[in-house]
Amino acid sequence: MRAIVREAHERLEGIPGLDFVPSEFLHLTTLIAGFSHEIIGDQMDVMVREAAKLLARISPITVTLGRVLYHPEAIVLEARPAERLLPMLEAVRAATYAATGQDGVLAHEPWTPHVTVAYSSANGPSAPIITALGRRLPDREVTIGGISLVVQDGPETSWDWRPVAEVPFGTGLHQTSPG
Repeated sequence: MRAIVREAHERLEGIPGLDFVPSEFLHLTTLIAGFSHEIIGDQMDVMVREAAKLLARISPITVTLGRVLYHPEAIVLEARPAERLLPMLEAVRAATYAATGQDGVLAHEPWTPHVTVAYSSANGPSAPIITALGRRLPDREVTIGGISLVVQDGPETSWDWRPVAEVPFGTGLHQTSPG
C-alpha cells in the first residue's frame, strides 16, 4: 500500500492545495463508530471484544488498489473488489451495535472501500491532478489482516489519532492501550 501511495505522491508533487496522507497514517476507513465523547464507559472495550470474536472467523483479505477516484475533498485509491471486504464491514458494524446500540456511520454512501492518497486543502482546478494521476495507477495487491480501533480528535489532516486496539483477523485481540 505504501508503495502505490508513494507513487501517487510523487506524481502529485508540486501541485498546490493537497495534503498528502503520511505513510504512518495510511488506512482504509471501515466504519465511524461515533464521536469519542459518545462512546462512554466500557463501550469501547465491548466493541473491541465483540470485534475480536467476530473477526476471529475471518481470514486475511486481499484486494487490489490502482483505480483512482476523485472527490472534491480527497483523492483515493479504490480497494476492489469491495465484496471481499463485506465480512469485515459486517463484523465491525455488529461490534459497534453491540457496544453502542448504533450501527455506526459509513464514511461514504454507498460504501466504497478506499485508501486516501491526499486531502484537498484549497479550491483549485482538478485538471493538473487528473493529468498527473489519470484514472489508474499500476495495480497493487494488498492483504488486509486486521483492523484498528482509532480515536481521532479533530479533522483527518490534523493526524491527532490514537490507536486503541488492533484486532487481527483469525486470531483474536491485541490491546494497544487501556480502553
